Parts: sequence; C-alpha cells; structure tokens
Amino acid sequence: MERAEKKNDRFEHKTEQDPTIVYGKNAVTELLKSGAAVDTVFVQDTMNAAQAGYYTAIAREAGAVVKRVHAAKLRGMCGTEGHQGVAAWAASVDYVSLDDLLAEAARRGEPPFLLLADGVEDPHNLGAIIRTALLCGAHGVVIPRRGGVPVTPTVLKSSAGAAARLPVARVANIGEAVRRLKAQNVFVYCADMDGRPAFQQNLTGPIALVAGSEGSGVSPLVKSLCDGVLSLPMAGGGTGVDSFNVSVATGIILYEIMRQRGTEGSI
Repeated sequence: MERAEKKNDRFEHKTEQDPTIVYGKNAVTELLKSGAAVDTVFVQDTMNAAQAGYYTAIAREAGAVVKRVHAAKLRGMCGTEGHQGVAAWAASVDYVSLDDLLAEAARRGEPPFLLLADGVEDPHNLGAIIRTALLCGAHGVVIPRRGGVPVTPTVLKSSAGAAARLPVARVANIGEAVRRLKAQNVFVYCADMDGRPAFQQNLTGPIALVAGSEGSGVSPLVKSLCDGVLSLPMAGGGTGVDSFNVSVATGIILYEIMRQRGTEGSI
C-alpha cells in the first residue's frame, strides 16, 4: 500500500472501550479478506447502496456483524474524519477451532467439558457465562459466527478477563458443532424448561452443554440433535417470574457438572 493511502487507512486504538479499530475502505476490505477474526463492521448510514452492500456482503462472509451508524459515531470511534464511511472492530481474542478445545482436554488428561452458546445476544450474559465456564473447569466455549454476540470488549469486561484465558472457538453453526462432538463420543445436553432436572442426571464423562438465546432459548434444530435436555426446578407459582436468566441457569448447571466431575476425580 502506498504511503498516501495509509493516511486514512490505519489501525487505531481508540473508542471508549478501546478495542482495535480498523478504518478506511482499503484497510477494512483487506482485513475482512485476510481471514482475520473480525467482530463488527460499521458502515455509515449515508453510504450509497452499492458500496454498503459490498461491505455488508464481505463482512458477513467473514462472520462479522454489520451495523449502520451515523457519521458522528464513526468519527468518535476512529478519532478522525478520515474514516471514509467504514470501520471494523478486529476480534478481541484469537479464536480457536473445535478440535483445539478437544485437544486441550486431552492435554489435561480429562474427558472433554465444553459450553456451546446457541445465539446468546447480550454481551454481558456471554461474558458471565464464559467466566463461570472457566471457574467450573470447562475446556472451552463455542460460539457461532452468526446469530450471536462475538467476544467484544464488553464481553471481555463482563467476563472479568476470563474470555482472554478460556479458549473460545467460533464455528459456522452450533448444530454442526453438536454433530461433530457426538461423533467424538461427547454427550451433548441442552438447557431448557421441559427437560429432566439437572441434579437427577449423570453429568460425568465427556460432556457439552448448550445454552440458548435470551428470547427463544435453544433453537429447535440444535435441541433435536442433543442427547438430552436439562432443566432447573424452581419455586412454586406466584413469583411472577417463570425462568432463570440464561447466564444464571447456565452457571447453575455448569457448577453441577463440576461437582459431579469432581466426585469422579476428573478435575
């Protein structure tokens, strides 16, 4: 790239959350085509339809979320007027593969223990889930490239840094990840209200837990692929609340898995 082009196409550390910001048309295009992990692409809301469509297409191909924003937002993020209408957040962590997570379990001489987030959209929930997974001895977390929040700076902060310590794999879709895990003899459960109480289930051995989205829970396809469904008994009626928050429910089940695995001497 010529020196003149670098004036507006550069890597910066700005914004209130201090992620790595890449801005300018050439820089963002190169980043998305490089295969590097990208969390979010921001496109100015006044960009012409053809250009906006181009960046939306290559961003989605790279597994990034696309957001249309006002020019003032871009200026604040990039710290300059020279953003050329487009910017990207480079990934806050280095994602790994599903095989890497299984290899980590093997390295530690333990049966695999993984958490899969099926469409978790709130970064605070994902951060809390990752934090609990780390503290409960999980070998890693699996998130989808689309349909859920990536590991953003907010996720890192909400996880109290756990998202930088626990390996996170980003896969094409959670259903395929479930199939691959079952092929490796990992028993996959999902959390849902119509399942068997978690405390009545044997949760030792190779295991993966699927946590669903805040609104609709685990998707029907993923649920149909799971080996079992776990629920959490709640107090009687009249509370006015009919379910646990996803991060709370996931945390309770993760702790029960850790407790049972501990009694087996596997952690």
